[in-house]
Amino acid sequence: VPLALEVILAPRWLSESARGAMWITPEEVLLANALWVSERANPYFILQRRKGHGRGGGITGLLVGTLDVVLDSSARVSQIFWNFPCGSSRKEITEHWEWLETNLLQTLSIFDNDDDITTFVKGKIQGIIAEENKSGKPQEDEDPGKFREAELKMRKLFGMPEEEKLVNYYPCSYWKGRVPRQGWIYLSVNHLCFYSFLLGKEVSLVVQWTDVTQLDKNATLVFPESIRVSTRGTEHFFSMFLNINETFKLMEQLANIAMRQLLDNESFSADRSLPKPCKTLKNVSALKRDLDARAKNERYRALFRLTQDERLDGHTDCTLWTPFAKMHVVGQMFVSNNYICFASREEDLCQLIIPLREVTIVEKADSSSVLPSPLSISTKNKMTFLFANLKDRDFLVQRISDFLQRTPDSPSTPPSLPPSPPVLGLGEMPQNQHYSPSLPTAKKGLLQIYQQDVPEELGPKVTREKMKEESWNIHFFEFGRGVCMYRTSKTRELVLNGIPESLRGELWLLFSGAQNEMATHTGYYASLVEQAMGKCTLATEEIERDLHRSMPEHHAFQNEMGIAALRRVLTAYAYRNPTIGYCQAMNIVTSVLLLYCTEEEAFWLLVALCERMLPDYYNTRVVGALVDQGVFEELTRECLPLLYEHMQDLGVISTISLSWFLTLFLSVMPFDSAVLLVDCFFYEGIKVIFQVALAVLHANMDQLLSCSDEGEAMTILGRYLDNVVNKQTVSSPIPHLHALLTSGNNPPPEIDVFELIKASYEKFGSLRADVIEQMRFKQRLKVIQSLEDTAKRSVVRAIMTESAFSIEELEELYVLFKVSRSIIFVCLFYFIYFFTQLFSALAPWSCGLHTNTLSSRLFRLLDQNKDSLINFKEFVTGLSGMCHGDMTEKLKLLYRLHLPPALCPEEAESALEAAHVYYLNNTFKPTLKKCFRFKEKPKDYKYYLRMWAKEKEPKKESIKDLPRMNQEQFIEMCKTLYNMFSEDPMEQELYHGIATVASLLLRIGEVGKKFTNNGSKKTEVQLPPAVDALQPEREDSSGEGGSGQSLVSKALAEAQLETPPATAAGSDEEAKDDTSVSSYSVVSAGSLQCEDIADDTVLIGCASGDAVDRRRGSVPDADWSITFEQVLASFLTETSLVDYFEKKHDIQSKITACKSLRAVERQISTSSDLDFSLNTH
Repeated sequence: VPLALEVILAPRWLSESARGAMWITPEEVLLANALWVSERANPYFILQRRKGHGRGGGITGLLVGTLDVVLDSSARVSQIFWNFPCGSSRKEITEHWEWLETNLLQTLSIFDNDDDITTFVKGKIQGIIAEENKSGKPQEDEDPGKFREAELKMRKLFGMPEEEKLVNYYPCSYWKGRVPRQGWIYLSVNHLCFYSFLLGKEVSLVVQWTDVTQLDKNATLVFPESIRVSTRGTEHFFSMFLNINETFKLMEQLANIAMRQLLDNESFSADRSLPKPCKTLKNVSALKRDLDARAKNERYRALFRLTQDERLDGHTDCTLWTPFAKMHVVGQMFVSNNYICFASREEDLCQLIIPLREVTIVEKADSSSVLPSPLSISTKNKMTFLFANLKDRDFLVQRISDFLQRTPDSPSTPPSLPPSPPVLGLGEMPQNQHYSPSLPTAKKGLLQIYQQDVPEELGPKVTREKMKEESWNIHFFEFGRGVCMYRTSKTRELVLNGIPESLRGELWLLFSGAQNEMATHTGYYASLVEQAMGKCTLATEEIERDLHRSMPEHHAFQNEMGIAALRRVLTAYAYRNPTIGYCQAMNIVTSVLLLYCTEEEAFWLLVALCERMLPDYYNTRVVGALVDQGVFEELTRECLPLLYEHMQDLGVISTISLSWFLTLFLSVMPFDSAVLLVDCFFYEGIKVIFQVALAVLHANMDQLLSCSDEGEAMTILGRYLDNVVNKQTVSSPIPHLHALLTSGNNPPPEIDVFELIKASYEKFGSLRADVIEQMRFKQRLKVIQSLEDTAKRSVVRAIMTESAFSIEELEELYVLFKVSRSIIFVCLFYFIYFFTQLFSALAPWSCGLHTNTLSSRLFRLLDQNKDSLINFKEFVTGLSGMCHGDMTEKLKLLYRLHLPPALCPEEAESALEAAHVYYLNNTFKPTLKKCFRFKEKPKDYKYYLRMWAKEKEPKKESIKDLPRMNQEQFIEMCKTLYNMFSEDPMEQELYHGIATVASLLLRIGEVGKKFTNNGSKKTEVQLPPAVDALQPEREDSSGEGGSGQSLVSKALAEAQLETPPATAAGSDEEAKDDTSVSSYSVVSAGSLQCEDIADDTVLIGCASGDAVDRRRGSVPDADWSITFEQVLASFLTETSLVDYFEKKHDIQSKITACKSLRAVERQISTSSDLDFSLNTH
């Protein structure tokens, strides 16, 4: 009878890689037998199974299973009284039980009372736990036990691999039809999963984040406060969340990471540089903390326009003394590795950025009742900032001191520049200096160099310009100048009134954050220009074409000085960021930057624009501009609903907005007017562009509503923008190309740009940056998925005429291929590894253990341009020949797979094994230096479409054009055929057929050898007779495979091999050591792969040692060869072989099986050393 113990030592869930058993600190459990069924028992321990799991259970089991799902108590499906190990399978639990009986029962029998037993077992468990923690990762980095149980439960329920990490899980209801199913939603890095078990009915759902097209949080009568997850074909509704805001926010983050992966091939990896929390949060994973920290970092960087490598260390409430207002402003202080920032609680009241490189003194002032916990910070430009009401001031001062110690005294050049892009042609320039500070454009902007005399009639405008300059000088005196300037509502007023031309470049650098980046990267631009200039790439070719199209009406770009400066800036940026390279519209924006800034300043402003302020705008698919175009449509629907419906019918919004956003109105508005919008943009961000665009539509609403077609609407908007003028400019008027749109005797009236900006703030000034970011997220899902669909249709349409697959099959094959091809394969092993997976899953020629070899040969055959990568067209070409080709096409493909370049002396098995070891053990982590190939910029589908379009029509290959096959290659083909037939229902007939064909072809080769010159002159050396056959060891054990192989071996044994005369000892040794030659000895076991020889067969007739030695010295006949016509004719003599190769294969079933396998397969990271472990090294 087991002891009536009150203590159950509950299990602890650990990964199997850590230890076989799982342990947890003992917990007291009341009502131990209430919901458990006893399985095994001994005098000290009882093994129990949870009701509702395993066999049987009845109505009680259904109720318990339902409670376990709803209350999340089913993680431990088995439990051991008085003990600790637990597992997910019966076998594992049985092993734990046996360990208990073996290691503890004898020891426990020594004790006299229950208290001693309890104390001993508790101590034993705690000691094991301590030992595990010592050998494993630190305890503070481990996820809480409850969360780890949930992660293991997710992997078991949905078949997820170990690499798939759970971020968080929440209770909710999933609406299946009109019935809500209560369960748990699991949010992992790559998947959204849901599981419910109610009264015997199970609901399981798995959705990849990369398949999500829309994510909404809404409240309707049918679905109260629910989250809608939309994919291409279905919609899923989840409701009844305990904290719907937290859940939706996490879903947004994970979906955004997935979209970024589709866009940039960058997937999520744990960030070890993030600060560790002071205490472990209950039931919150480290990945959830990582994502929260990332979200805070992104908001912090966007708020203060900081670089992507800036890491927020912490923030705290405080007050800042503002000397200009003589008051303390309430807000928050933010501290990161390079900056101390402040933002007031009231928007636009005060904002401050203090680079640590400018800080000279940080000291604690004396506290008082009026000024508690003050902190004074002084900078190099003699400014002092006084913070107060700081919580934990001492800790804050210590953190700032630590960062100051790491801050270099003087800015240094980055340790390395980007690697050189691939050179497409010879365009090297003489080895002279392309850039130096002595160049005229390096000292001032082009506008100052080409400044013309101001006409007398512009005198009043010059006076107004002087007044603006004076206003800014007063502002600098009162609020400071440079990066540490107080930014207030007064600053915004001055910006909206127009920045003076003499200060425009300085203030653009300040407001965009480019000044900070330029100050910390001294000499970077000059080094970049020296490396980039003179190299001919695709980007430089496009730059050269657009140089003279960049503001040709401006005199600064009507000479070589301006053109050369523009060339250097664009080429340097294309070299810095090859992912973007160069995009049309960058030349227009950069031209304007060069008018007011030096070359280096224009370069860093371009960096700020492309990488922070206009994200993804200038990549190959202008995704960012398309996203903002969608945001603009949504804003138009909300703010101008009547106009939106009419414009949608005309299709105007999508046409006009792209050019407006890409060039910031510079290409559609007179220069002097558009540059004022650029002023506002650098200060306010993208919201001002949306505001002005809405104001333009509102001003023309009546005329647009009366339009009947798209052309009329475009003309109205074009004329309006043409006549937006800046009446305060002091520059000479610059002709605007769009003025050609103005026609008729009555030109439209002029619109003052200041009035337009004012109207945009009055009518649409309520737009907030955070709301725009929320809208951008929604549109990004739609845009990227739409681009993926467009790419798929374009690629499929381009190759559908060259393939026998249907359009639906090609689209599904593209999806499967894209999952692997989207990875940046920096190493040859990786691509062959994934190609082998696809080949094994989809190809009809299954060859067992020989599949890897055959897939490697097919890879080399399809890789026509020898770049160690294949595209979708090449992949489909090979697969289509196997599935839908006639017998001649299939045999031709099989024939070519055993000729160079497909067949090479060094097969790829070793590479495959190396890659397999990497993925199993995650120990091989290649760096870029170790890789075979560095890809600067992933090719998109347009690149391949252009490449295919340029390809000339290939010459139809005739069977007579195929080269002859020698004996060595023929034997390899026989090996492939033997492995190919091993799993076919007609296996026996096929073996007989291939044996006959092999024997026939061997004789044909022998006969053909006599008609060759070499063959007629050679002296044949007869081999000693030997019985070269394979026979069953026992008559009753000969199976189909054995007899089939025996026939093949007999056929191969008829090959006449020649033995070269023994001339020297060295030659004999070389012949003996030549494993590649001896492996083709048709008498030895090496004539076929070892694993292909049945266990019940032996080699006979090999008793003579001399015969064995002579066989080892035999080599393939160099004069023996056959043609493809002979192979085809021989195969046609066997009905079984004809039927096999004429049979069409249905690819759809294989696609379905492959998709179901990949539905729960983690997408391998693009990073070569991705590691999700969160321990800090």
